[in-house]
Parts: sequence; structure tokens; C-alpha cells
Amino acid sequence: MERDQLADFLRRRREAIHPGEVGLPKGPRRRSSGLRREEVAMFAGMSVDYVARLEQGRSSQPSSQLLGALARALRLSDDEREHLFYLAGHQPPPADGPAQPARTGLVRMMELLTGTSAVVLSDLGEVLAQNPASLLLMGDQTAFTGDRRYLVYRWFTDPAARASHPPGEHERHARELVADLRAAVGRHSGDPAVAGFVTRLRAANSDFRRMWAEHEVAVKRTDRKILIHPRVGHLLMDVETLVGVDHRQRLMVLTPADNETRERLELLRVLGLQEFTQTRETPDRRLHQEP
Repeated sequence: MERDQLADFLRRRREAIHPGEVGLPKGPRRRSSGLRREEVAMFAGMSVDYVARLEQGRSSQPSSQLLGALARALRLSDDEREHLFYLAGHQPPPADGPAQPARTGLVRMMELLTGTSAVVLSDLGEVLAQNPASLLLMGDQTAFTGDRRYLVYRWFTDPAARASHPPGEHERHARELVADLRAAVGRHSGDPAVAGFVTRLRAANSDFRRMWAEHEVAVKRTDRKILIHPRVGHLLMDVETLVGVDHRQRLMVLTPADNETRERLELLRVLGLQEFTQTRETPDRRLHQEP
């Protein structure tokens, strides 16, 4: 780990970002044109103290998950993200494997959709990045590890994943997930990590085995679904998916399909703003807190 080089790189990348690029007003009290440490901490979901220690070269080695969050918060290009991982003493995630980082262009498009839920997904169904509106809608989907990173695995192995959909839609949604996974596995032909994932999922759930054997193939691009939110109830959502040119990543956007859902999402946004204000009053309470 190159602590001094890592500190210098993070500090310079932070100072190079204009607040307007991330939807923040410049404000008369800013002494520089870049982001503040607390703003990077907010976007990355970690404590301000840890960001400060990283920039001062006195932190512990950050995890790969934290590096990914920093790369998104600092709007790093693919080359810059790779450099960040090397400085921190980690191998960068493979560019074309099942654990690839979210592409910078898709992340920037996602962040332009202020007030609209959007996520960046791998073709295997791992959520790689979320915007604030999607965090309110579905919670943090990026913190899972192992096979649980993938939506299809959680759907077939965790009852809590199915609780967000009405029982009458379970069969249809399951079939869509399996058909989408079939298409992705074809693109990863010969990858032992992907083949192993399918083998483990087949062993874990009989419904998945049954649907997998039917060999249905379809990439999900558009959908209308009902989500059950624990705070505001049923939400009728239209889902549009922009698939990348190589089909390895996609941007999924969820918008309200009727006025009632729009009103409930606005209530959810207000509740989220109230919680954010409370968190700002106690800034040490962060999603990621490093020692």
C-alpha cells in the first residue's frame, strides 16, 4: 500500500471536482472549487474521519468495497479507478469478469437522474451502483458479499427478497430472472466462476432447477411491476433498462406508473430528507465506518 501516493491522489481528485458536477451549489463560503471531505464521505457512505485519515496517509488499508465507493464518489475514470486499487495494495476487479466495477459513463448517467430511482447492474444481476432515490426505494443493494451479491440468488434463497413483490407476481418475476441469467451465462461461456455460481444455485433451490431446465432466454429491457415498500406500501413502477453495447452492464431506471405511486414516492423522499438532516447532526453514524 502506497499511503503517501494514495493520500495525494485522493486529495487531488477531490479538489478537481466542481460541486456543480455532482449537483451541489458552489456557495459563497467555499474556499476552493473542489468538494469538501464531508461531501466525499456522504457520497461514499463512510465517515469524514476516515476520509481525512486516507488523505493524510495514516489510515488502515481500505477494503475493495470502500475503494469502489470512493471511485464512484470521486467520479474516477476506469484508468483512475485501476490506479486507485493499485495504490491501496489491491488488484483491480477484472474488467470483464463477474465482479467488474460500475462503468463511469453509466454512473454519471445514473446521477443525472436526480429524484428518479436508478441503479447500475452487471449482466449477472449484481447492483454495482445506486443513486439516492434508489436507496430510499430499495435500500442499499451494494453491501452483499459472495453469491448473495446477485439478485437472482437472493430471490431463490432468501424469503425477504420475495417479500417486496406480491405473491401473485412471484412466478413471473422468477422466470424473468432465470431467463435473463441464461442470456448472461451465454456471454460468460467458459468462465468457471459463473458456471460455479449456477451450479450452487441449482443445488440451493428446486424452483430454480425446474426453470433453468426449461432453457428460456430473454434480456429484461422493460417491465411494469408492483413493489411493496415497508414504509409507504404498494408502488406501481415502470422499469426501463438501458443495456450497454457489450451487454455486460446496464442502467435500470424505475419511474412511478400512476399518480398514487408518485405521491407515495414523494412522501418517501420527504421522510428520507428528514433522516438525512438527523444524520448530518451526528456525522459519525455512517454506512461504512473503518477503524
